[in-house]
Amino acid sequence: MELPSKVETAVIGAGQAGLTMSWFLGQASRDHVVIDRRASLGGGWQDRWDAFQLVSPNWTASFPGDPYMGDDPYGFMSRDEIAARVAGYASAIRAPVALETDVVRLSPVAGGGFRLETTRGDVEARQVIVAIGSFHMPNLPPVAPQFPSRIQQLHSHAYRRESDLAPGAVLVVGSGQSGVQLAEELGEAGRQVLLSVGSAPRFPRRYRGRDLFEWLFALATRGAELGVPIPTAETLPDPRMRLAVNGHLSGHHGGHDMNLRRMAAEGMTLVGRIEDVAGERVSLAGDLPVNLARADAFFDERLRPLFDRFIERSGIDAPPDDRVPFTFEPPVLAELDLEEAGIGCVLWTTGYRRDYGWIDLPILDELGLPRQRRGMSEVPGLSFLGLLWQHTQASATLGGPAMDGQYLAEQMGLGVVGDPLPIPAFAR
Repeated sequence: MELPSKVETAVIGAGQAGLTMSWFLGQASRDHVVIDRRASLGGGWQDRWDAFQLVSPNWTASFPGDPYMGDDPYGFMSRDEIAARVAGYASAIRAPVALETDVVRLSPVAGGGFRLETTRGDVEARQVIVAIGSFHMPNLPPVAPQFPSRIQQLHSHAYRRESDLAPGAVLVVGSGQSGVQLAEELGEAGRQVLLSVGSAPRFPRRYRGRDLFEWLFALATRGAELGVPIPTAETLPDPRMRLAVNGHLSGHHGGHDMNLRRMAAEGMTLVGRIEDVAGERVSLAGDLPVNLARADAFFDERLRPLFDRFIERSGIDAPPDDRVPFTFEPPVLAELDLEEAGIGCVLWTTGYRRDYGWIDLPILDELGLPRQRRGMSEVPGLSFLGLLWQHTQASATLGGPAMDGQYLAEQMGLGVVGDPLPIPAFAR
């Protein structure tokens, strides 16, 4: 669509968060435009690797005004399916999207409002909603340049398929959701995989008869009324916990747990964090046992007590916990010889850096995240949607923008039409 020079509200980002906000604005008949730098609809899902699948069930891809109506609610969409789902949502709600438009600077205007300098001209808006999430620029650690030049290095953002990697074993660095899934994918393709394990927690795919996301969404939507509120950003004991990576979980093969101990027992080599690289030798921290123990303990310490109290107070007839511990202890390596291990490629699954430098306002906190409360910034007229821990751990999930967007809509005086979170009854 043609980019307007003036608009009441500009939404930056046409992923599920930006489109969700467009639905709220559209329901209130508010003049707005949704701006996205990409050439096609589908959001950041288009940037994922070929065999990518969601870790959350298909029913979580339910958006305001457009609930999931497919015949496989407990399946897990592929990259192309979720991108098409988001693109279809834009069409379903007739969102006014301006594609191939990159916002290079957002600045305040004297007297109120904002100026958006874009690659297609300037736009003046009374209100701006930034809906670009919290993952912007691939992050490579400082040790990356120290690896030998003969070794191919690739960030997971650029990875598409196993056949694109250099021959030989693959060192995967980072054990968040992407890292463990790619390590598994490469192993199934016949590659020898070494995985550098960090602090990412481990989640069960199912707990007491239901998928993990059913309990998470039930807690987010009904927990408060039962006296089991889901933790919020304000209640976290340490603000840095907002940056914790997503846990081990997979939507592949019908959805399953990801247990690093089991993967090691089946032939994958686990190592600790990389401390230094000198020629072909990599110095490793001795933190592998600690990291594995922390990953194992996370769910039982943080989420299981909440889920159990919710089950008890809601009167749900849920079966007992049937998880079986797996106690294999992999050996701890102090050093890795890259040549001896036959490593031809390092695949960095080390996450993303945040980039809000184009916002010409002093709004960032000590972690580089926008200062906000439930999406409302300290700057009148400027808000955010789809942030990590914008309000709760559910904020950055597929359904999170609907919950957080409802609050923003209320604060903006848009009103709430119907149920903005069309999650199926079985997941409530």
